[in-house]
Amino acid sequence: MTDLAHLKFYATQPHACSYLEEEQAVTLFLAPHEPIEEPTYSRLSELGFRRSGDHLYRPHCPQCKACIPARIPVDSFQPNRQQSRILKRNRDLELRRTRPRLTDEIYELYSRYINARHADGDMYPPSRQQFQSFLVSSSPFCEFIEFREQDRLLAVAVTDRLSNGLSAVYTFFDPEQTRRSLGRFAILCQIEEARRDGLPAVYLGYWIRNCRKMNYKTEYRPLEMLISQRWVRIN
Repeated sequence: MTDLAHLKFYATQPHACSYLEEEQAVTLFLAPHEPIEEPTYSRLSELGFRRSGDHLYRPHCPQCKACIPARIPVDSFQPNRQQSRILKRNRDLELRRTRPRLTDEIYELYSRYINARHADGDMYPPSRQQFQSFLVSSSPFCEFIEFREQDRLLAVAVTDRLSNGLSAVYTFFDPEQTRRSLGRFAILCQIEEARRDGLPAVYLGYWIRNCRKMNYKTEYRPLEMLISQRWVRIN
């Protein structure tokens, strides 16, 4: 197991929480001079860290424990009836694994998604610089999973391939393709990819009880949540 004792971290000053309007947030970051190597990243993911661009972070709020890391144990997962319908509905799509990159086609999809779904969030308005810093990485464990209808790009799942699972960093998709449920389909595909590659989990980031946008994460059962530094299974 990778030793973390030598790593340096720093905490931000309190700032407005992105998820709970009434709360002030503090974020713990891996120090910028520390290289993000796959063994370190895998170990930190077990402790609830996530990646954004070239940074690994986790919430570190002294007065609030609302952000709970969540992951899907892939060997135990079986799609429910609704999820099976989503898989069937999208079986015409082609999946392509590619290196992270910024192209006109990919950015146009990202921009439409942010404008339609997250105009009230921190990522609005979208920009190419924002996309580059947030989602494009040269690290060998990062990849884009593209979902295409024939040659038309419908969705991109930004995924990190770690030794202990896949980390679902971010997914964006055509906001007009509501019938396909592309966000949910992307997670189902990542579960199947992790299972095929013998990886034990798909890391979903944080679940927050009072944040409506996080509710979809509890649709995947069983689900494991990091509570008091221990992964607890919820069936």
